[in-house]
Amino acid sequence: QERLVESGGGLGQAGGSLKLSCLASGINIRTVDWYRQAPGKQRELVAAFSPYGGGTRYADSVKGRFIISRDVTKNTAYLQMNNLKPEDTAVYYCHGVIFATEYWGQGTQVTVSS
Repeated sequence: QERLVESGGGLGQAGGSLKLSCLASGINIRTVDWYRQAPGKQRELVAAFSPYGGGTRYADSVKGRFIISRDVTKNTAYLQMNNLKPEDTAVYYCHGVIFATEYWGQGTQVTVSS
């Protein structure tokens, strides 16, 4: 059964760090990326692996602060979030694809206090 489960969210302070994890079952971890949705805003792509060449890409708002990584042996993706800002407050989702069918985790809340 295909499933994505996020963990690691919570309350962070501005300037601090949090690390999110996403455990994938039945979904190739190489297709997994991270989105977020802040209150009243559309869901946006935060970080992803490039489909070719192994590079990464980030939303402009998180470049230089967030790092996406993965451990293929553990079928787990990570999002290291550094230098947090209050505007990073959102529900963070991991997202994967199998043959054009999209799968989403349940989301994990990240709240950053100033």
